[in-house]
Amino acid sequence: MDAASETPVGTLPRDESPEMDLSHRFSKRELALLYEEVLYTIRHRLGKPEHHHVADAQELYAYVQKAFGMDEEEHSIIMQQVKELESPIFCLKATVKEAKGILGKDVSGFSDPYCLLGICEKPERTPPRPVRPGPYSIEAKSQEPAHHDHKKRMKAVVKDLVPEDQIHRTQVISQTLNPAWDETFILEFEDMETASFHLDMWDSDVVESVRHKLGELTDLHGLKRIFKDARKDKGQDDFLGNVVLHLKDLHCWDDRWYQLEPRTETYPNRGQCHLQFLLTHKKRATTCSRTQPSYTIHRHLLQQLVSYEILQHQAGSIAWDGELSRHASTVLYLHATQKDLSDFHQVMAQWLAYSKLYQSLEFNSNCLLHQITSIEYQWVQERLRPEQKAELAESFQSLLTYGVSLIRRYRIIFPLSVPRSTERLQSLLRVLVQMCKMKAFHELCTLSPDLPQMVSTALKSGTTEWFHMKKQHLKPMVKSMEENGKALSRLLLEVIGDLQQCQKIWNKFFINTLKLNLFSIAYLELEHLVAEHVQEQLREVDSSMSKPTAESLFQLYMNLQELYQMKDFLPKRDGPLALSNFHQWFKEAVPQWLQKAYTIALERAQRAVQMDQLTPFGEHNKHSTSTVDLSTCYAQIVKTWQQLNWPDPEEAFMIMVKLVEDMCKIALMYCRLIKERAETLSLSEQNEGEAANRLCIVVNNIKQLRLLIQKLPLQLNWAQLEQRTGAIIDRQQIQHTLHNQLDSTDSCLDHEVRDVVKALATKLEKGIARHIQELSSSNDTREPEDSIIPLMKFLESELQYLNEHLVQENFKSLLTLLWHHTLTVLSAAAGQQVTSAQRYKKLHCALKSLELCFYGEGCGLSLETLHTAAFLSLETHLALCSSTSRKLIQKYFSNRIQQQRDTRSEKYGAVTIKAVYRPSEQKLRVEVLNAVNLIPLDSNGSSDPFVQLTLEPRHEFPEVVARTTQCKRNELHPLFDEAFDFLIPPEKCRQEGACLLLTVFDYDTLGANDLEGEAFFPLCHLPGLDDNEDQADMGRVPQTRLPLTHPKPTGDEILRLLESRKGDKEAQAFVKLRKQRAKQSKETE
Repeated sequence: MDAASETPVGTLPRDESPEMDLSHRFSKRELALLYEEVLYTIRHRLGKPEHHHVADAQELYAYVQKAFGMDEEEHSIIMQQVKELESPIFCLKATVKEAKGILGKDVSGFSDPYCLLGICEKPERTPPRPVRPGPYSIEAKSQEPAHHDHKKRMKAVVKDLVPEDQIHRTQVISQTLNPAWDETFILEFEDMETASFHLDMWDSDVVESVRHKLGELTDLHGLKRIFKDARKDKGQDDFLGNVVLHLKDLHCWDDRWYQLEPRTETYPNRGQCHLQFLLTHKKRATTCSRTQPSYTIHRHLLQQLVSYEILQHQAGSIAWDGELSRHASTVLYLHATQKDLSDFHQVMAQWLAYSKLYQSLEFNSNCLLHQITSIEYQWVQERLRPEQKAELAESFQSLLTYGVSLIRRYRIIFPLSVPRSTERLQSLLRVLVQMCKMKAFHELCTLSPDLPQMVSTALKSGTTEWFHMKKQHLKPMVKSMEENGKALSRLLLEVIGDLQQCQKIWNKFFINTLKLNLFSIAYLELEHLVAEHVQEQLREVDSSMSKPTAESLFQLYMNLQELYQMKDFLPKRDGPLALSNFHQWFKEAVPQWLQKAYTIALERAQRAVQMDQLTPFGEHNKHSTSTVDLSTCYAQIVKTWQQLNWPDPEEAFMIMVKLVEDMCKIALMYCRLIKERAETLSLSEQNEGEAANRLCIVVNNIKQLRLLIQKLPLQLNWAQLEQRTGAIIDRQQIQHTLHNQLDSTDSCLDHEVRDVVKALATKLEKGIARHIQELSSSNDTREPEDSIIPLMKFLESELQYLNEHLVQENFKSLLTLLWHHTLTVLSAAAGQQVTSAQRYKKLHCALKSLELCFYGEGCGLSLETLHTAAFLSLETHLALCSSTSRKLIQKYFSNRIQQQRDTRSEKYGAVTIKAVYRPSEQKLRVEVLNAVNLIPLDSNGSSDPFVQLTLEPRHEFPEVVARTTQCKRNELHPLFDEAFDFLIPPEKCRQEGACLLLTVFDYDTLGANDLEGEAFFPLCHLPGLDDNEDQADMGRVPQTRLPLTHPKPTGDEILRLLESRKGDKEAQAFVKLRKQRAKQSKETE
């Protein structure tokens, strides 16, 4: 583990030297004896050094001197003692594993091999010939070359060089060329430099009859072997090959395949032999070796060196990763090999040393996983003596207890502020889980603990300890309710922060390794402790609490709310939490919280108005600075509501009523203050332009305030409140209490906006009225477009200014007021009795230009808003008044044609005709067929009808005379069947109002003819008018039935206009004719 994160008992401070005295782990005598042991090990080193080990003995002496904290004097004394000790007995532990590819000496083609081996203390000239690296070789280094004289083979054999009592023999493996022995022998020697290892492989030969050998014969080579056997002595074994090695060329531990050497050149390739060597000691003279088991000594040495390595890393602020230095690895390797410790016992020693050191020096627990895996893989209980089993069991229990204690204090031991803390805790959890799964753990620990239960209990107690520690640490110096509230808030923040770390960071590690929900454990424990502590503190609060106390309690309430909301991360559980009704503890403080929110918002709004210069606060904004502050005030009140999040629906409704009431008060207060501010600034400057500008800012500000008010139902989530209170409070009550209150305030603000906009409009209305009056009364002869330029320039200037300073909605409201006023002024001007058409042309041109101006290419008022009934009426009136008399007459006939189309009644009868236009002749042919249902006008109940045909308007057809049909006596349904031709060009037929007027009269001999009725047939729809060829047959032309109509006796507007033009004879003649018809009309009003 990283020592930077913790300093448990036994950990050395960082600033102390890594060469410090380590005798606190052992007594001084124990340390001296262990030092003697390690010096003895280095002094009597055997074997050629490994490439990754330290070869220099002086380096190793210097290293262990530092590791043991020995000064020069102590080192010299113990070193002298070691030199005086008797040297150990050197041993070669040789294991003959197997051979392959040996010669077959028997008749059967196989051999019965066995080996003779021993050590010769005399020097040999010929070195061994190792096997060249091949697929079966485990040798990593290049092998030594053979002697330069290959023909001088070793003729001597083991039995000739080694005393008989020192010769070791393997078993005989029958009938094979690939024997496997796996037999180990201990060979003692004195001098490493001169001693050599010898191994001879022989084929065991027993006396057999010739007949038996012939029975085994398989080929010609077998027959040769029979002849050869016949020449040698009976029972003499055959030589298969030998291996000779100088001990000084061996490592402490070697495992290789060696080439079997021949004695002659007959069969040079004699196969290979697999040997393992270990150079060890016997009868070591050190006190430790004589009094303690090798296993214990090695563990103590390992513990001493590893502790030194860890402290070395800590001194350099580097976490130890479990890798030993080359010096430590060399010393431990030498000691383990010299003491002939098995791999299993070495791993055991490492486990015991590392697990013990972990409890004092706190290195990375990942280092323990290797030992756990190795012990599990090699575990055989019978390998251990009872005291070793007890020692291992105690190490398991000790590490388990210590590990659980670290987990209990994980907040302190593994703080997130220290790098890799999460990895260290995760590693510890894995170590404990893997340890508890070990076969050794279950076999040696009689009461196998339930690790998840142990950790769960530890986490609960650790959480409680942590809470009380934090509570004590944050305890206020001054015991007032205000300070207590602040301390509680700080404590809640610590708790919330801890739970957030549990949920986001630590929980996954406990779930993945132990299936434990750390967040659930911590939350349930802390939630209960917090509820208990807060209630105890709040019992001292009375209803007349001070404002500071109420403020501190509000922060505490929000923290409790955040803590309670974290319950959503809990898995499903039964029963309520201790914080379920925590809001009830704060009921007394709620009124003060609401009053404070209102007071802060009110004072801020008042200060904002006082500081407001009523100028836009940004390039693209049309409001002043006070609206920003006001928006912030409202946002803070909305936030207060959201922070309260009051659980009780009925009480929440009452809180909402109070908040809405306060916000409406602030709105009305702001509206009043901002208008007063505008008046104050205007009085001080006396600038009409600036005053109008401020009015624009005021109306924009109030409009912005309206938008803020209108957003409140959404921001305060009234829909959710209505849903929550549905079963308690009637919807009508909510509507009456909340919505009506808001609507009333919105209505007041709207009224204020309209008043200010109206004031702005009034300033412009006078200018518009003045320009229209000048336009109406001027007698200039300029074109109408030139006459209205002053009016349009005035409007363009003023409206552009207002558009820049008003928000769009307020600007459109202003345009609407101005438009209605403009229509009123124009209507008044148009209503004056003036006969000048030029004057009406000016007014009409002004109306159309104003329409375009107020429309603003779609950016101003909509066409629906502009085209009011007053506008349409005025436009029609001005269009008529500005028209010439002939244009009016054409308009009159256009109106009568439309009335004809709209007439469905035949109360005055109807006339049926056929009409067709012949383009080639430019001739209109009309056939008057009949009339029906005429009204009786004579005293005898009948009439004498005839039809008069005229083309109207007369000024378009001046040369066409009227035509009449014959008179039909005493007929109400006369049949005329007469045809008439009119010579007229086609373009005249397409003129506005061009029509055929059919007037039916009752012939009267004594007086004027009476009017039966009149009908108007439009010439623009004549059959054949748009054709290139004449219609050949008149019979194919459709009949047209025209209902007869009577003019209204009061006439219409066009006739009145024509009548007013006294100097226009054509107009007067037309009016006279139409009046005569009107007098005969049977129509009533």
